[in-house]
Amino acid sequence: MDEELAALAAAGAATLVAAMTTDLWQSTREAVVGLFRRAGRGRRATVAAQLDNNAALVESCGTPDEVRQALLGFWTAELGELLRSEPSCRSSLARLVEEAGTPGLRGGGAIRPTGRPHLEQRNSASDGGTVFAVQGGDQPHYSPPPGS
Repeated sequence: MDEELAALAAAGAATLVAAMTTDLWQSTREAVVGLFRRAGRGRRATVAAQLDNNAALVESCGTPDEVRQALLGFWTAELGELLRSEPSCRSSLARLVEEAGTPGLRGGGAIRPTGRPHLEQRNSASDGGTVFAVQGGDQPHYSPPPGS
């Protein structure tokens, strides 16, 4: 698969798993099931059942973002195979990704096409203040006692 189709499959998978258990889930689910209609009724039913099972897993798990992360590779492969076998699905999947690119899906650490959470941090210091900032890790800091 060429790079552009691989990127579209990854973006589609990220959109799909990020939508699980959100207000956008039903419309996203229906759009993805619709993409698989060209692959036959049996395939469409299998995909619908898989989506329902995956969404239930995300909802029942104590760590939904970890489950979404685990599902990302599976759905990237599924959508990649669909794009290879049914090139006509390309524009529909691209439209789904574009339409779902709302703040409700992107914010709050939702899964991005890279598979990594989107983190944003703004720090400022004024009047001689100091900022020590870190995301996703530890930042040890030692300050000598005053007058040393």
